[in-house]
Amino acid sequence: MLQRKFAEIVKTYFPEAMDAKDTSIHYLGKMQLEHNIDISKVLMATSVCSDDINVPSTTFFNVLFGPFIMGGLGGLPFAGQTGMTAFAHHIPDEGSAFIFYGPHIGITIHGDLGKMYRPRQEHTGNSCGALMLALKRFQDDTYTPVLNDDDYQQMKLEESLLPYRAKILESENREKAITEATYEIIDKKVRKHLKSCKAEFPVDTVTLLGGIIINTDYGLDDYFDARHFEVIDVKSL
Repeated sequence: MLQRKFAEIVKTYFPEAMDAKDTSIHYLGKMQLEHNIDISKVLMATSVCSDDINVPSTTFFNVLFGPFIMGGLGGLPFAGQTGMTAFAHHIPDEGSAFIFYGPHIGITIHGDLGKMYRPRQEHTGNSCGALMLALKRFQDDTYTPVLNDDDYQQMKLEESLLPYRAKILESENREKAITEATYEIIDKKVRKHLKSCKAEFPVDTVTLLGGIIINTDYGLDDYFDARHFEVIDVKSL
């Protein structure tokens, strides 16, 4: 009953979102049936936020090898070109590569975006914490992120979001807007690193699945709003 209620709430913000487990079944099926990919030889890389709440989000983790973790705070692929090259070198012989990427956002049963009830906690917490922190800071007109070694990922995330700052603050739903902007950044960076490292891949195709992970209450299924699915001829990039 509660799961159905969450489905209704999620779809008011993300009409195309699917249950995360159904998402896994759907896209693994497409890989097998439409693209003749042997999923028993697929290595997965992720560029999702390092937040622990994202680990059980989909069953990709239970089926595919990996994951090779590229993402840091917010989901940006902080592993960069070196990480993409290492991922390419780890693909099974005669296998394939799959990259799952995107930011995440929490939602409560009351429809509050950017919040969720985490395991064993009575009160809501931020999700994504890094993005909600950036959003709070952006509301101070005098604030500008300064890169430093002690908080590099958060500062780099905020720096990457600066071109979207005005659009985010003008939005009716700032929590959703900053998440959408982060998806665009991750998508561009993953493709950029893939193109620059294409010669390192021993396979002809790489599968991309990008979107937004939507966290619900502890013990209930998450959702995934897919934005892009593509099996790329990596050599033609």
